[in-house]
Amino acid sequence: MDEKKTHDVNLIAYCGLYCGECKKYINKKCPGCRKNQKASWCKVRTCNQKQGYHTCADCMTDVAECKKYDNFFSKLFGFIFRSD
Repeated sequence: MDEKKTHDVNLIAYCGLYCGECKKYINKKCPGCRKNQKASWCKVRTCNQKQGYHTCADCMTDVAECKKYDNFFSKLFGFIFRSD
């Protein structure tokens, strides 16, 4: 039988990753992107906050042209946090 999961939209990080499935969030080592005041180093987060976007999906810039989203560190974080 298929199990339906509900997701809290407040746990969607600015980059689009879902914090609710992250081991650090589940283990209470991170409050999630939106509540994590220490994540000021994240250029994607800063850009979204300045522009007033909920996520990068709200931006009209092509992802391939974005210097903040489409960079080595963003790809690395995406790989790490999507891995089990």
